[in-house]
Amino acid sequence: MSLRPGSLVLYKNRPARVVAVTDKIDLDVGEGKAKRVRDKDVVPLHPGPCQSLGELRPLAGDLREAWELAAGERLSLAELAGLVYGEFTPATAWATWQAVADGVYFAGEPDALCARSGADVDAILAERDAKARAEREWRELLERVDGGHIEPGDRVRLAEVERLALGRSAASRILQALGRQETPENAWRLLVACGYWDRFHNPWPAREGAPLVCADLPVPDLPDEDRLDLTHLPAYAIDDEGNQDPDDALSLDGDWLWVHVADVAALVAPDGELDREARSRGANLYLPEGVVHMLPPPLTHRLGLGLEQVSPALSFGCRLDDDGGLAEFRIAPSWVRVARLSYETADGRLGEPPFAAMAELTARYRAWRAARGATGIDLPEVSVKVIDGRVVVRPLPRLASRDLVTDAMLMAGEAAARWALANGVALPFATQAPPDERRTPVDLAGMYAYRRFFKPSQTKGAPEPHAGLGLAAYVRATSPLRRYQDLLAHQQIRTALRGGTPLPAGGLAERYGVADAAGVLVRRAERLSNQHWKLAYLQQNPQWEGEAVVVDADERKATVILPALAFETRLRLQAGMAPNQRLRLRVREVDLVESAAYFRTLD
Repeated sequence: MSLRPGSLVLYKNRPARVVAVTDKIDLDVGEGKAKRVRDKDVVPLHPGPCQSLGELRPLAGDLREAWELAAGERLSLAELAGLVYGEFTPATAWATWQAVADGVYFAGEPDALCARSGADVDAILAERDAKARAEREWRELLERVDGGHIEPGDRVRLAEVERLALGRSAASRILQALGRQETPENAWRLLVACGYWDRFHNPWPAREGAPLVCADLPVPDLPDEDRLDLTHLPAYAIDDEGNQDPDDALSLDGDWLWVHVADVAALVAPDGELDREARSRGANLYLPEGVVHMLPPPLTHRLGLGLEQVSPALSFGCRLDDDGGLAEFRIAPSWVRVARLSYETADGRLGEPPFAAMAELTARYRAWRAARGATGIDLPEVSVKVIDGRVVVRPLPRLASRDLVTDAMLMAGEAAARWALANGVALPFATQAPPDERRTPVDLAGMYAYRRFFKPSQTKGAPEPHAGLGLAAYVRATSPLRRYQDLLAHQQIRTALRGGTPLPAGGLAERYGVADAAGVLVRRAERLSNQHWKLAYLQQNPQWEGEAVVVDADERKATVILPALAFETRLRLQAGMAPNQRLRLRVREVDLVESAAYFRTLD
């Protein structure tokens, strides 16, 4: 088709009218705009005359009927316009081309159009229906999410928001579509607002990469081996009420104090599947809402002291000298018969045998350690539990029975370290450099300040002093059900006792290095989770008020501790605030997402 003034052409997929033809083509592209283009820039649609682009008004026509008539033939735009509209004019040419450009029934150029096959048309229509349905469902999803009323099927789509909330991705199409900044905090708020997460959902273990389910592996049978029979000695597992993994117990035999520890290494062989699983986790994850075990729960049920009538143990015998230091020690696999007691119950029996004698021994050992620099930081502690959706916060009082158990465990840890040195066995020694400054704090503010001087403990393959405990050598060895480092120590000890070859220090370091790194995640998840549930407790008790103690202050803010919650927060500094001053506070606002609570001071 030759071009002349008045011809209708296609220019950049839009209609244009030829105004003049010289070495180039002058076009009227509508809206009072003109273009000068090359002939190859346009596609002829109709020879004209087209007086104005205003002639190109929408027309009603049935392209599908024309497609059925064409039945796979090739035809021109003029022929197709004749089938659809009965005439070929600039207006019908443009209307026909628009229908063709839709791409369902025909393909090709204006001078060579081809009717698509029935299968192709069906496929295109099905694809468009699916796309339209998906777009409709997407709009409906956004409306439900924004309105806070999601349906069960929406949870799959909202997983992308959860990934952002947990720090596993940096983007969310849903947040973007709703016009909200794509941050973990905004994702968290949206998930709660729409009901995907419960109001008090704790995301911290997942955000920190801690394990979320218990280990689930087969547990072998206990091997048949010689054990020291200590079942004639009354043994007591003293722990918090409701504890489900008792892994240590105490008994007295004359002037020997026995610390019995669950013999986990009897079932968890070095570098076996159970061992590798526990190593990758580092420790049990203790959350207010439950425990995630590093070892399969059936193993705990089988080995926990006092859960069966007779329990297998690795027992550490300790005898003190006249000064209260460790004079003799012995380690042996054993059978023990254990009764379980709470700290509160044991505290009430410290005046009767054998608890009175145990308390006297451990008090002497405590004094001996104190003379060698052992220092304790006595800050408030609480137990936080979630029971049927309600948060229960219970202060942990300072009980003499807790001190008794703590010092007995330290005694066993020193015995393990000295046994290792005497027998040339590598163990994961727990060490701590001395603080930069020695103090003897007597009040809460002093304790808070002194804590900053303490160095973090480290695990090493060779013994070094543990300044905080006042010990020249120490090994964590009394919690193998709960902590991999203790299990590793037991494996080394058992191997040596059975005449095997324990790991050298280098091989040992590879294993406790993995476990220590995992343990960092576990401890952080525990700390953040406890903070989360304390805040949830305040939300559940919006009228809460209680005592706070000032422990630090700068020019603008005072740091206070709420002893009843073991909770630390900052307040605007007011006249007269000084360390150890006691205030009365009432909760004003709680923001779980920001991990913050705000209080007002009561007169």
